[in-house]
Amino acid sequence: MKQVDLNSDIGESFGAYKLGMDEEVLKHVSSANIACGWHAGDPMVMAETVKAAVTLGVGMGAHPGFPDLMGFGRRNLQVSPAEAKAYVTYQIGALAAFAAAQGTRLQHVKAHGALYNMAAKDPQLADAIAAAVEAVDQELILVGLAHSELTKAGEKRGLKVAHEVFADRAYNTDGTLVARTHPDAMIHDASLAAERVVQMVTTGTVKAVDGSTIDLTAHTICVHGDSPQALQFVATIREALQQASITITPLAKLLVSST
Repeated sequence: MKQVDLNSDIGESFGAYKLGMDEEVLKHVSSANIACGWHAGDPMVMAETVKAAVTLGVGMGAHPGFPDLMGFGRRNLQVSPAEAKAYVTYQIGALAAFAAAQGTRLQHVKAHGALYNMAAKDPQLADAIAAAVEAVDQELILVGLAHSELTKAGEKRGLKVAHEVFADRAYNTDGTLVARTHPDAMIHDASLAAERVVQMVTTGTVKAVDGSTIDLTAHTICVHGDSPQALQFVATIREALQQASITITPLAKLLVSST
């Protein structure tokens, strides 16, 4: 039987500003990537989000990004590998403390926004992120864009690696995500997104933005929690997976059962 993890980026509210429908999205996913206060989130939001995830039995991961609240972590920053490693280490440690306070531990680490996309192509940046994960906790799963430099870096360091695909993003022919500045970058039709997700999990392929078919591995599917239609997307995709007899399983259990 096919299995896959369904994840969402959450905990991205900040102070008086509320973003996303975390409480509802958490009911549909098996793993949650929780902002660590640099691109979004704050200590109170982190504490509340961790508690909610624990209550619902959702696997938790740190979602570290660039120190860029104004740009929501989606602007490319030029940092050295040493800086990147320190940034990621700091943010993992912050969220791990909130997890420990709830009597649990983190499952995975997934970089956010520009840090994630840059690491998908930059071997040095990718290795810096993998090095941070290795240094903090070698049992943490490193999540990265399927077949990217980031997943390669994690595998080279002997980490548990999860290849991620996106339900609501278009793909270039090289397997990278179409830039958000492109008019066709986002998929707004929940039914189409669900159809693509089932294809990715069952066949290991997806249609690229130019119409060609590309190969990829799908351990975990991301549905963005900050979009207006996030709840509809995640509910539709979950239903489609279940109808296709695909079991939704947290990463930690999925990777153990697949080895």
